[in-house]
Amino acid sequence: MTEERVVGLLERLLQAKVGHDVARLIEKRLGRKLEPFDIWYDGFKARSGLDERRLDAMVRERFPTTDAFQQNLPAILEALGFDRDTARFLAAHIEVDPARGAGHAWGPVMRGGKAHLRTRVPKGGMDYKGFNIAMHELGHTVEQVFSLYRVENTLMAGVPNNAFTEGFAFVFQARDLDVLGAGGADPERDACRTLDAFWSAREIAGVALVDIGVWHWMLEHPDASPAQLREAAVKIATDVWNRHFAPFMGVKDSPILAIYSHMISYPLYLSHYPLGFIVAYQVEDYFRSHPLAENMERMCRQGRLTPDLWMKRAVGSPVSADPMIRGAERAVKSLLKH
Repeated sequence: MTEERVVGLLERLLQAKVGHDVARLIEKRLGRKLEPFDIWYDGFKARSGLDERRLDAMVRERFPTTDAFQQNLPAILEALGFDRDTARFLAAHIEVDPARGAGHAWGPVMRGGKAHLRTRVPKGGMDYKGFNIAMHELGHTVEQVFSLYRVENTLMAGVPNNAFTEGFAFVFQARDLDVLGAGGADPERDACRTLDAFWSAREIAGVALVDIGVWHWMLEHPDASPAQLREAAVKIATDVWNRHFAPFMGVKDSPILAIYSHMISYPLYLSHYPLGFIVAYQVEDYFRSHPLAENMERMCRQGRLTPDLWMKRAVGSPVSADPMIRGAERAVKSLLKH
């Protein structure tokens, strides 16, 4: 995607009027005026209304070790809708490794190799938070296996860019409670999940604009000192805040969007996250009326096409923030009824 196209998607999301409605809803839930740190509000998360201790117990019983998670991969995949043969095929090509950190996924680079899913299972068994992260990584590895082993030509292996693999990871992560048998039809939970994705996407979209702005500045000032870079990053972050967040949050001149060190150590990576949310929601919206398993494989088999062509063939339209915006509008109305 061109920079202009990416910035257009991010600004479309940030300028959506429903952002104001969501901000007021959060304000009502908190019982106070919003502060800059409320861009990280997580009260919409589906697990927020559940007893996490009970979820921890469920997960520990099912996954006491890394090997137990490995052995349960076929069952997890079947719970997501994959048929038995496909679930076994995927599980046979995914290796679960212990991780010291939260989790990671590393795809194979040639047929015959395996995708590596790294997840942390502490002494006493995996907890719910670890399972939630492992589901995210599972989404990555399933995409990695499909987009290598099921593409027509290995030269086309992969997906258009990192936003698409992040998109599938978010789709899997959002189904963690369903896999545990703690999900089920719940309009209020679905509305909260949509608003959680929307609010999270807004936050990281702002950060992504700062990332892009900072790299423009660095390219224009190749001899800048660290102090000058810091000053510029704070100014750019404050400008983005005042343009896209202050009108909703009611606070001006916050530099909080400059907090991410990723923008220096991983150049121009941060935009993949909001694009991942946008892509995930657009694909998820399609899955509301189409089965996840068979359509995910169909989508991944396309390989590394251009983003808009990939999405058009996957769901019928180019990459767009509009499905997420419309979903947020429906979600706000739904929650106001309850």
